[in-house]
Amino acid sequence: MRLNGEIPYLRNEEENENDSVALISLPPPPPPTLEKLVVGYALTSKKVKSFLQPKLEGLAKKKGIVFVAIDQSQPLVDQGPFDIVLHKLTGKEWQQILQDYWEKHPEVTVLDPPAAIQHLYNRQSMLQDVANLNLSDCYGKFGTPRQLVITKDPSSIPDAVSKARLTLPLVAKPLVVDGSAKSHELSLAYDEFSLSKLDPPLVLQEFVNHGGVLFKVYIVGEAIKVVRRFSLPDVSKRELLNNTGVFRFPRVSCAAASADDADLDPSIAELPPRPLLEKLARELRLRLGLRLFNIDIIREHGTRDRFYVIDINYFPGYSKMPGYEHIFTDFLLSVVQSKFKRLLSSN
Repeated sequence: MRLNGEIPYLRNEEENENDSVALISLPPPPPPTLEKLVVGYALTSKKVKSFLQPKLEGLAKKKGIVFVAIDQSQPLVDQGPFDIVLHKLTGKEWQQILQDYWEKHPEVTVLDPPAAIQHLYNRQSMLQDVANLNLSDCYGKFGTPRQLVITKDPSSIPDAVSKARLTLPLVAKPLVVDGSAKSHELSLAYDEFSLSKLDPPLVLQEFVNHGGVLFKVYIVGEAIKVVRRFSLPDVSKRELLNNTGVFRFPRVSCAAASADDADLDPSIAELPPRPLLEKLARELRLRLGLRLFNIDIIREHGTRDRFYVIDINYFPGYSKMPGYEHIFTDFLLSVVQSKFKRLLSSN
């Protein structure tokens, strides 16, 4: 972190040691001003295009923030210096490179720790922290849909579902989240016999009717932003009896499916209570060890206060979040300012 600032002091070279000295209480020195904050980024080309938009880079420049691409063909230790490293690359090799760099440069903030991110790349472990929370208060209750992990042998799925006593219909999602479009595809299975047509490894979740709307909660450090997205429609008992097979869907909660301006039933459109969201975000930040993620939440149709977390994503498409350039640049500045305050207090 490149900082400007000096601590003023008084000195009189001609002062006689016998002269009386008046002690003057001086105000504390002003905090140092940030000259430049350098953010090194290691992102896929697709992520660079969606995230580093002109409106973000323009505002960042005004605030003294500079984004510098990390050259993946060169040793990371030879690049920089950086104040922050922002990344979303997968693979054990990159994880080790970043870990080695962090050990040699502990003064650099890495967003976020590679080991913590790995936790969200597997849907079996992704929702475990939410399930362990058992979060409930006067504003409502958070839970997760009942789910079952299938790693192989599609023919065994109907029997496994029966033994687990899962209720149809079931949402099928790929077990591993690797950033590809395929890892965000899902299927809806209406009957047990069709389950054997699915392609493991996958996670089966009980489908919860939620009025066809989900709430995408973006977390950027301490900041929280909620938007509505259209989701899968409710499934009636009649539809469940009359439909068979597996229906495949692309990623359903994209920006084009925004429900913020739609004419919705107020009971469906009402956002989850802010205090409940803040409590959930605070707990997950601590348990996951992450500062950049989003949470997909649904409200059980017919209830006001029963919510389910169905997905968590690391470093999501923030450009789809209204005002993301202001929220993100403020966050980056707060990261280095918090670190500087900790250094002052430790000294």
